[in-house]
Amino acid sequence: MSEQSATIELGQGTGPLRGVKVVEIAGIGPGPHACMILADLGADVIRIERPGGAGLAGGPTMLLNRGRPSVALDLKQPEAVETVLRLVAEADVLIEGMRPGVTERLGLGPDECLAVNPRLIYGRMTGWGQDGPLAQAAGHDLNYISITGALYGLGQDPSRPHFPANLVGDFGGGSTYLVIGILAALLEARTSGQGQVIDAAIVDGTAHLNAMTSAFAQAPGHREERAANLLDGGVPFYDIYETSDGRHLSVGPLEPQFFATLVGLLGLEDTCPSQAETDRYDEMRRLFTETFATRTQAEWVEIFEGTDACVAGIIPLSEAPGHPHLAARGTLVERDGLVQPAPAPRFSRTEPTLTTPPSRPGEHTRAALLAWGIDDADALVERGVAVQT
Repeated sequence: MSEQSATIELGQGTGPLRGVKVVEIAGIGPGPHACMILADLGADVIRIERPGGAGLAGGPTMLLNRGRPSVALDLKQPEAVETVLRLVAEADVLIEGMRPGVTERLGLGPDECLAVNPRLIYGRMTGWGQDGPLAQAAGHDLNYISITGALYGLGQDPSRPHFPANLVGDFGGGSTYLVIGILAALLEARTSGQGQVIDAAIVDGTAHLNAMTSAFAQAPGHREERAANLLDGGVPFYDIYETSDGRHLSVGPLEPQFFATLVGLLGLEDTCPSQAETDRYDEMRRLFTETFATRTQAEWVEIFEGTDACVAGIIPLSEAPGHPHLAARGTLVERDGLVQPAPAPRFSRTEPTLTTPPSRPGEHTRAALLAWGIDDADALVERGVAVQT
């Protein structure tokens, strides 16, 4: 048994959710990300995994699993299910990310959990939602954002869309909205005394996240094409340009006063068309392309950084911790040998702090169960109901 799993104490978080207790039925992607956020903000989260489970779901470098202990339970055994219900009885929140109906078949559905804890917030994280024609189909981020209209317009290549990893669906429309729902339901439960079920579907959250684009799409002049509108590279003053060293800059002075700053620092006051001259945008783009190609990224950053020209160097993730602004704020930190994002957002009084590193499945089975009041944890391990790795 590792030193980390020897003893676990609840209430060690420093953020505003200190004292909130969360049971996590382990999944991948948005569910773990939501639980990472809650743990970062001070909640006590206990992660329930299947014995031997890992793969995409876990491991010592999976940052989505930081801040909480891992308990391995064989949920095919009734005694393991009963153990989860004992945890639920003392919890404020349960989060699961299985296909609709799976937890019901396990005996851990909303009815069973709310029966032992009527104040429980039962968070369900799926791609398609709990109902609808696709509810039982497999899918991933790429598929979910496809049918909402979000993916169609992404990228500056007119011939095909481009997707930004799984940021838009899993984490933008998924875990973020699950956390919003949980926090809202916890607040409501304080007055009503009643829990409820949250159906957090990535398709719903992504559609909601895309509200501004939905508004633009119904306004005059919008074109349902890539690289054809204000924020998708359709205008030369909101786009990406290559520098002489093969690196790139993001350039986005939308407002007239910021555009004037850009043009002045580029030395193009006498030659650059105005923002209103839409028929000269090709000329403007050519001027910008040629001018930015005359210096390195570092040289342009020195000229623009800190000004109102809205220009920033595009850097790889490996360089981000060293950026002066992020370094000054401690946005990315090194902890337990891993470079990782610090908890966000920030609070003036109940400042969140990082606690434990990502864990291996079942690493804390005995200690976490004991901390949560499961006094027969040793017996559960001996009978093979729980597994201590």
